Amino acid sequence: MKALAQCLMLLLLAAMAPPVRAQLGSPDPSIAAGQTLDEGRKTLTAVDKSLDSRLSRSERDDARDRANTVASQANTAAATLQTQMDLIDARIAQLGPVPTGIVEAPDIRAQRRLLAQQRATLDSQIKRAKLLAIDAQQLSDDIAASQAEQFNQRMSAHTASPLSPAFWSPVARNFPRDMRRTIAFMRHGADTFLAGLLSSRSWIALLGALIAVALLVPVRMWLRRAGRRYLVERAPTSRVRRSSYAVWLVLVGTLAPGFAALCLVQGLRWASMLSPGWDTIATSLIHISFVGAAIWALGGALLQRREPGWRPLPVSDQAVAPIRIWTWFAAGLTVISLLFMRTNDAIGISGPAAAAADVIVALVYLLLIIGLLFTIGRLQAEALRGLEDTSAPVQRTSLTLATIVGWAACIAAMIALLFGYISLARFVAFTIVWLAIVGSALYLLLNAVDDLSTTLFSSKSRLGRSAHYGLGVRQSTVEQVGVLTSAALRVILFALALGIVLMPFGTDVGSLFGTILSAAQGITIGALTISPGAIVRAIVVFVLALFLVGVVQNWLNARYLPATRLDASARNSIMMVTRYTGIVLAGLWALASLGLGMERIALLVSALSVGIGFGLQAITQNFVSGLILLAERPVKIGDWVKIADQEGDVKRIRVRATEIKVADGSTLIVPNSELITKTIQNMTLADPLGRIQLQFSVRLGTNAGQVRDIVTSILEDNPRVLTDPAPSVYIDQLADNRIFFNCFAYAASPRATYGIRSEILFALLERCAEAGIEIGTKQQIELIAAPGLDPRDTGEADA
Repeated sequence: MKALAQCLMLLLLAAMAPPVRAQLGSPDPSIAAGQTLDEGRKTLTAVDKSLDSRLSRSERDDARDRANTVASQANTAAATLQTQMDLIDARIAQLGPVPTGIVEAPDIRAQRRLLAQQRATLDSQIKRAKLLAIDAQQLSDDIAASQAEQFNQRMSAHTASPLSPAFWSPVARNFPRDMRRTIAFMRHGADTFLAGLLSSRSWIALLGALIAVALLVPVRMWLRRAGRRYLVERAPTSRVRRSSYAVWLVLVGTLAPGFAALCLVQGLRWASMLSPGWDTIATSLIHISFVGAAIWALGGALLQRREPGWRPLPVSDQAVAPIRIWTWFAAGLTVISLLFMRTNDAIGISGPAAAAADVIVALVYLLLIIGLLFTIGRLQAEALRGLEDTSAPVQRTSLTLATIVGWAACIAAMIALLFGYISLARFVAFTIVWLAIVGSALYLLLNAVDDLSTTLFSSKSRLGRSAHYGLGVRQSTVEQVGVLTSAALRVILFALALGIVLMPFGTDVGSLFGTILSAAQGITIGALTISPGAIVRAIVVFVLALFLVGVVQNWLNARYLPATRLDASARNSIMMVTRYTGIVLAGLWALASLGLGMERIALLVSALSVGIGFGLQAITQNFVSGLILLAERPVKIGDWVKIADQEGDVKRIRVRATEIKVADGSTLIVPNSELITKTIQNMTLADPLGRIQLQFSVRLGTNAGQVRDIVTSILEDNPRVLTDPAPSVYIDQLADNRIFFNCFAYAASPRATYGIRSEILFALLERCAEAGIEIGTKQQIELIAAPGLDPRDTGEADA
């Protein structure tokens, strides 16, 4: 036992040792932040010096990324140091101000000096971090401005018109030199290829080619069939099947050719068959293959020639084939033109030859776009003629506006090309094709995320049923979550598409999202910083708090309150008070997570109370009245109340208004202030019994005892008339040769009095008729003179 105890003690010490070493060896955050700032300053200086020389676009992008990284690290260091300084300020506040006339203890003075030194050091480091962040952001903005300036210079570059001899004469003059460079480039590449082919590693290139062919044909076809089998034939019926199958076709059609090109190029590299210049072209070939395959796959997935039922685009079958041909041309032209331009860059052809190549590429792209626009216009004209023949209403779509914009852009690009603005014309042509590609992909992804979100968060899905039956979430709430999720994903896709569209302008996706993230750091109001992240955190905290309130309410309603002797009205009061108290606490918790302290929340509530007191006076009055109703309970759920000429059951008491169900089945909404400030009649407040009153008369001379016995017998025979209190029959008065009776009976509820009274009256009429007793009611007779007749001209006057 002693040995076992020693072993346990050693294990306990071993378990406690690492935290102790970690605590002793933990670096000071201020020191680490200072080192980060020093390294950031060095990096920023190196980036600034690199801008003195001419940089390529990729080098400028790398320099800007490094500057943005320094800015982000400086902001993080400033936030860390600010946290440390807040802790020191809290310790200084605990010490309080220096007392006057009293000598402090030496250790207190030493602690004050130490805290002051630490605060001064942290303050200087925070200023350094903020200054470094500003410098890095300014340098990043300068790089972006230089990129925009270079882009503007390229777009405004002017040469001679391609229709003039001045444009083609330099091309002809440099043609021999360009041919010599091209032949030398080709010869060097061929020699390298033959040397690698005759080497012992040529089998690697053959293997890469075989893998590329396998990816292009059998693997791609097998993946298409597998997607159809699992996403269409075996998947449950839902909207997501069509969009998911289209996305799968795009993925397969893009990745298979791209990876086939990668395998082919990598095999040639490993076999040493590529010269340095051809290796650059091969690298571009991999990227170009992915782009061309994506255009090809997007066209096939959106048009679905063989499967019209799975076509995402609302296009007729007659329009599919003509448009599909142009997507083939677009994919092939993109691959050929980009590969042609990369080859010219690798060869190093002369400037006039490069300008001529740009003219050819821009002209071919513009002809492609014009041909597609002609096809779309012809199809639209045929569709309009068909609608006119059927007398159907003609509806203009957004495609018409896109066609007009495309024609305007093509005409502008053609004019720019003819006047010698070759870079601008080529850029416009590339931009039109690029917008079409990004727009097609965005359309497909928007449909996919919408179908996925609405299907996943549907009330009929497995997740929706689990949330409804397992967690008690309403089915409409599940549907709303699906719609909101779809909206959030669509916003992200739009932002991503915007960044991709802006790439040709010199703005990449990373820069765009860096700008968004810098804006997402929030705005500072005084000492409070409000950012989207803080808002999302507050919303999450508020939703979590409301969920906890719901859990407490369900526990009270299902477990605790049924175990008490409280009536339904008291339970409702407790539930309502619990609910609104929980909502108030959830709101305070959310505000606290947003960064508002209790003193600021108190100031906010005080400021809002002024506006509430003047602008929302009626709502506040009803709210306070509702709390009074829940506390004093002059009106409870289930009471039978009468307000003016309306009466009915109290069904629900809310904080603002009370719901009363009247006799015709409708619901009367009464503001709570009406129930507090005005007179109402509560039939069941003290005693829930209902009183039945019968008033009738018989002729004077009728046996009153017989009438009393008949009424008493009828009341006793009715099972819904209570025996305690017992019914009573009274002679009210004798007047006008009649005996007036006033009878009272009681029912278990005032809601039943109307029906019981009707039953008693039916029985009374029947029994009195059998006994030969004539009954009636008190009548009032008024003699009214005829118009134009003197009241004195009566029968008595004549008499």
